[in-house]
Amino acid sequence: MSRKFSGARRYLFSRLLQVVPTSVVIVLLSFILMKAAPGDTVDVIAGESGGATVEYMQELRQLYGLDVPAHEQFWNFLVRLVHLDLGYSFRDNMPVVDLIWSALPATLLLSLSAITFALVVGVALGVIAARHRGSWLDTAISVLSTIGFATPLFWIGLMLIVVFSIHLRWFPVAGLSTVGMAYDGFWQQALDVARHLVLPAFSLGCFYLSLYVRLTRSAMLDVAGLDFVRTARAKGLSEWRVTLRHVLRNALLPIVTVTGLHLGGLFGGTVVIETVFGWPGIGRLAFDAVAARDLNLFLAIFLFSSLLVIVMNLLVDFLYVLLDPRIEVGR
Repeated sequence: MSRKFSGARRYLFSRLLQVVPTSVVIVLLSFILMKAAPGDTVDVIAGESGGATVEYMQELRQLYGLDVPAHEQFWNFLVRLVHLDLGYSFRDNMPVVDLIWSALPATLLLSLSAITFALVVGVALGVIAARHRGSWLDTAISVLSTIGFATPLFWIGLMLIVVFSIHLRWFPVAGLSTVGMAYDGFWQQALDVARHLVLPAFSLGCFYLSLYVRLTRSAMLDVAGLDFVRTARAKGLSEWRVTLRHVLRNALLPIVTVTGLHLGGLFGGTVVIETVFGWPGIGRLAFDAVAARDLNLFLAIFLFSSLLVIVMNLLVDFLYVLLDPRIEVGR
């Protein structure tokens, strides 16, 4: 046991050492892509204001530190990063860290709601499809999951807005809460936020739900034919107990891996959904940063996202040990 935990500590330390170079490479690639786009934030500001003199634009570039070569701009960003300073947003004229922290709760609420919905419903449907393999129920679930996997997120979001917001008027069109509404208490505010959350969370969760259905069904069928499952049936255990306690538990290993990767990379989907539904989260903040060529904000969001992916991968590795004690983290 002590040898196992010693190997886990060595593995954790080696993975943590990879965080710095990995993050720097990701930020560097993001910086190159941003610089490859035409124009900068000063050009955007000048365009929105209807024009500006060359002298005024030069003063703005000096003020924002954009008058120096690209490699110096990147080096200045790394130096500030060492001092835990993400800089100021050129567009909003406020610290980048404040913008990210203000948008983070909305994105976490949307992401966790979507992934929870996708996991619960997707795994349940995958178990049902595996238990009724070859039946009409299995076929119907497989067809629906294929449609959900192939349908673009933005199209799902737009159709939900048309049906449930415009025609039926069951849910709000956009935003996190009703503008100008005076809440009587916490529960009224929570209910209002929940009504705004339903459509974007369902839209984002549909794609991941389809993946979990297919993955759960495949993993369940692979595990169902193993020896220990036949032994459990031979002991007289009920079929549902064998399915849930023996088959599903071992089938969860690939699901845990995929879920961890999804949690880390969920911001890619939230960019689309947050833009469609006007959700004030990090995804929409990243979209606005690209549109405004806000370099500091853009790099900080990519850095934050990359660190989240790395942390989630570490958590997945240790969850493997909890689900299957035969796995050693250190290897």
